[in-house]
Amino acid sequence: MRILITNDDGMGAQQLVELIRYCRKYGQVTTVVPKYEQSGKSHGIEIHRPFEAKQVELAPGITAWAVDSTPADCVRFAILGKGMEFDLVISGINRGLNIGADIMYSGTVSAACEAANLGVKAIALSTPPENYHLATRELDRIASFVREKKLLALSDLYNINIPADPKGIKITRQGGPYYSDDFAPEENDMYRPCGKPVWVDRSDYTLDTDATLNGYITVTPLTINRTDLRVFEMLTK
Repeated sequence: MRILITNDDGMGAQQLVELIRYCRKYGQVTTVVPKYEQSGKSHGIEIHRPFEAKQVELAPGITAWAVDSTPADCVRFAILGKGMEFDLVISGINRGLNIGADIMYSGTVSAACEAANLGVKAIALSTPPENYHLATRELDRIASFVREKKLLALSDLYNINIPADPKGIKITRQGGPYYSDDFAPEENDMYRPCGKPVWVDRSDYTLDTDATLNGYITVTPLTINRTDLRVFEMLTK
């Protein structure tokens, strides 16, 4: 299997090397990541200016392409720019959950979406900051679940979140708002966004928000087609 690993936390992400080492047992691994952290950059790409992309050593025997652009551009650079071919793209492991409506802003999820857009199956992986150093311990469990359920034969794109000490794994759908922002004024007409939780627990374990925040690994199949098919079908009958 040919695997591309990317992220939005950048080449300095502490768990990047561990994820690379883990994935090597499944095949050939290529790593293309942002040079700097790109959290919250969603699906942005560069269309006007050139950007730097060069190979760097992450650890002895492990090299990666460091791309001075967004996570989506990392995937585009690998597939479109270098002509690389992959069977699977793994984006993460993100230091912070990507659940509910927040996935709209996620560079981690957007890199996986870009892979699916280019015809490559993709998985986004995220975990809360306090669990970041432990998340790789759950990868065998997740890989077994993906194989047993034949997930990659059913969909091209999954968003997976890993809580601390997970109770199990649940298939979920996207939940509602998880975080929002206040904007605090500062000097010189500056405003600082201040995140605040807005999630309300309804104990609906079909939702990625409720299931993840109540201790379950959540596996959510996504689609990049934004057409409201219900309305489309209603209006075209």
